[in-house]
Amino acid sequence: MKSQKKKKRGVSSFLIRLLSLVVALALVAIPVSLGIFMRFNAPIKNYSTFKISEIDAIKIDTDGSYLIDVRRGESSQSVGMRLERTGLISNRYFWNILCRFNNEHIKTGTYRVEMPQTMLSIHHLLISGKEVLRKVTIPEGVTLRKAANIIEEAGICPARDFLNAAYDPEIKKKYGIQNPSMEGYLFPDTYLFPGEYPANLTVIKMADNFFAKLESISPSFVNLSAKELNEKIILASIVEREYRVASEAPIMAGVFYNRLRIRMALQSCATVEYIITEIQGKAHPKVLLFTDLEIVNSYNTYMYPGLPPGPISAPGIVALRAVMYPENTGYLYFRLEDAASGRHYFSRTHDEHIRAGQLYTKPSWP
Repeated sequence: MKSQKKKKRGVSSFLIRLLSLVVALALVAIPVSLGIFMRFNAPIKNYSTFKISEIDAIKIDTDGSYLIDVRRGESSQSVGMRLERTGLISNRYFWNILCRFNNEHIKTGTYRVEMPQTMLSIHHLLISGKEVLRKVTIPEGVTLRKAANIIEEAGICPARDFLNAAYDPEIKKKYGIQNPSMEGYLFPDTYLFPGEYPANLTVIKMADNFFAKLESISPSFVNLSAKELNEKIILASIVEREYRVASEAPIMAGVFYNRLRIRMALQSCATVEYIITEIQGKAHPKVLLFTDLEIVNSYNTYMYPGLPPGPISAPGIVALRAVMYPENTGYLYFRLEDAASGRHYFSRTHDEHIRAGQLYTKPSWP
């Protein structure tokens, strides 16, 4: 019995000593660990001397903040290496430990970091998905191809993907578009998109904006058949490329409606320009030659009466309103009267119409 009691006392004594050791180690480990955490988590002080490289996909914005691109499929370890290399965090190994303690993955996108910031706050930002939205402006009158290039340059999505989405039968069906593409139905506006945004969603957002704007201009457009609406959008795309002074757009729309009514050729320089730049792939002409007006193509409204097969540009508010509410005049002709002001001379008869020596076109975009 005595030996058993001694044995139990020995075990208890050992456990007490072990527990004391554990407590002692914990008392040492906790402040040490806290110190290590505070050491590596602390904001970098000399961030203003960072050497930023495009290879690391980190840029300094105009306001002094840092834009970090998290690439598609990139691991958190890879992001940590880039952050350490550019000096935004002090230690990539501590970053990796931090990532392991959090089950949320770093999300693809572009993020704005305003230094100084702790490593923990940077990590929280990258898993939050609160990325920087990229601003892109699509000018009025651009073609689908030029809009695709602008979208790509802004880092939204590749131009090829954008064009494929604009030709997607399912997207066209969604909006009742019977043309080969969404040309003319993607509203020219300033948009905010995340970087590497899906092309189909980009096209859908622009198309939704188009029909929302159209409804604000003319709520009764819903009563038009798909064919009637398409004809108005085609005409609006022509007016967009012809007018320079907004007040003249409804007059031009009236001129084109008058010509269509009597089966007269529209004779729009903009349609010939479309053939040269978008179909033939040539540079945008500063002026059109009379030989250009003889190009055999269904978009040539000098050779073929009626509307061209489809829209030739992205019409904005002014052009859309003009075709919905054209000015009722007896005019059948117009020509550029003053290149500086952009004003045109309108006339009712051919005798009144003094043909310009040069046929001007609106400027293009890169």
